[in-house]
Amino acid sequence: QGQLVESGGGLVQPGESLRLSCAASGFSLDYYAVGWFRQVPGKAREGVTCISSPDGTTTYADSVKGRFTLSRDNAKNTVYLQMNSLKPEDTAVYYCATDLTRYCSGYSVPWPPEVWGQGTPVTVSS
Repeated sequence: QGQLVESGGGLVQPGESLRLSCAASGFSLDYYAVGWFRQVPGKAREGVTCISSPDGTTTYADSVKGRFTLSRDNAKNTVYLQMNSLKPEDTAVYYCATDLTRYCSGYSVPWPPEVWGQGTPVTVSS
């Protein structure tokens, strides 16, 4: 069974940036669509962005469009989420996931994903 491992979360001030990484082991991530989700306590996990496999097309939720950028490095078997102009409402645990298919569904991978990472916390606070 393949695994996903996120890293890069932390505490930043509003307006600052973070880059999250999602590294895969046990399978080649470039064959599959990969999505990022986030969750705050008491709320459902929500899809944020997704990158498809065949052509790297990216889609974003309106709440992050223009601030977040998703990209792949196939040589490193890793997907990156660059988050700029962070806001307090971006505070959440961020998860990457794949359902082991090639296409996104809106700005998410099709539900439910087959493989999840363990999550990395992001806190935006002054």
